[in-house]
Amino acid sequence: MRFGFSYVGLLMLLALLIPNILWTKRKPQGYEQCAAQENRILLGLERAGQVLVTALSLIVSDFNLRPWRPWNLWLAGAAALMLLYELYWVRYFCSKRTLVDFYTSFCGVPLAGAVLPVTAFFLLAIYKRNVPLGGAVLLLGVGHIGIHWSAKQRIDPRSSAHPWK
Repeated sequence: MRFGFSYVGLLMLLALLIPNILWTKRKPQGYEQCAAQENRILLGLERAGQVLVTALSLIVSDFNLRPWRPWNLWLAGAAALMLLYELYWVRYFCSKRTLVDFYTSFCGVPLAGAVLPVTAFFLLAIYKRNVPLGGAVLLLGVGHIGIHWSAKQRIDPRSSAHPWK
């Protein structure tokens, strides 16, 4: 693991943060009540994961581009998932912006707003064989996906039988 600024990490974080910043002004109706019911343990895991993923993505220069080799497909996969994440947000912003729209699947990916970025950063960790980032992503994933899954169950009682639909 080599320390230094990572422009690939910065690009991934910008792809994650820009739609989330826009979302703060376009939250679905009822979101605040839903957020008030979040599990505090999952929220703590999510926050710890966010801090660690952000820091490690920016300060590990191993993520920057290198000459082409088949291993780079992990980075291509991460980029493809982040592109799907951006498209998920386009669909959300063009919708009526309800809680159902927010916690929905996209292109067959359940809870796309949580699963796509977490999986993208996990592929980034694999791309550079970065165990600390992989661990941070797992923390983030348990918290973030867990919060989204719980919220989906609360807003759609039918989802408890089939939470991934």
